[in-house]
Amino acid sequence: MGIEEANGMVQETTGRGGGERAADPRSARRGARPSPPRLGYVPFRERPLRRLPQLFAGLALYGFSVAAMVRASLGLNPWAVLHEGLERHTSLSFGTISAVVGAVVLLLWIPLRQKPTFGTVANIVVLAASSDLGLWLIPSDLGLPARIGLLAGGVLLNGLSIAVYVGARFGPGPRDGLMTGASAATGRSIRLIRTLIEITVLAAGWLLGGSVGAGTVLYALAVGPITQFFLPWFAYRGSGENLRMISRDRVDSAGP
Repeated sequence: MGIEEANGMVQETTGRGGGERAADPRSARRGARPSPPRLGYVPFRERPLRRLPQLFAGLALYGFSVAAMVRASLGLNPWAVLHEGLERHTSLSFGTISAVVGAVVLLLWIPLRQKPTFGTVANIVVLAASSDLGLWLIPSDLGLPARIGLLAGGVLLNGLSIAVYVGARFGPGPRDGLMTGASAATGRSIRLIRTLIEITVLAAGWLLGGSVGAGTVLYALAVGPITQFFLPWFAYRGSGENLRMISRDRVDSAGP
């Protein structure tokens, strides 16, 4: 699903192992060198009441954005193309198939020595439920102007929701872990691994009858920049990171 693709975009900025960073808007306004937050995993026990609502909100919005793009019928992201293609050949709902695929992908973590986190499980469950709910709420017999609007709004909401979800820092989704684990195991770049996985998934979904079209291209071009734009506003800073940032701000304000 698209959330994994934009996660890959975030990780590509600084490499593997949770060292992803996003610019700090406060530093940008001062014109000083940004002090970016990390986006790697933060333990569940650290401020869960602050982070859990953000996690669930981001995942729910993501599922709804996927439903909007499905109803637009103008093309989907690679993983959604696969889910829609599989849906055409089973009696399962779109959301249920996304959960089943996520669980299967988790099995591929075993040889890669990846360990799931709370965010991994939440990714599977919440995305499945919210995408099915969105498909139930959004009508399917819409005209072309409405479908174009759904596509544009869906892509925008998708990028925003990924920034919200990733910013909560509860760990990667199943497809993220597959990408980063395969990259670590093979020594190949995340960009290459991500590309190979997405081409394979897109081709399989298309052969199964999933929707490939202008929306697929729009998503590929737009979701990364949209997510990158919103990330600085939603990236959670750990306690130690906040202390380091305050110390650095004091040094910056003191001048040379």
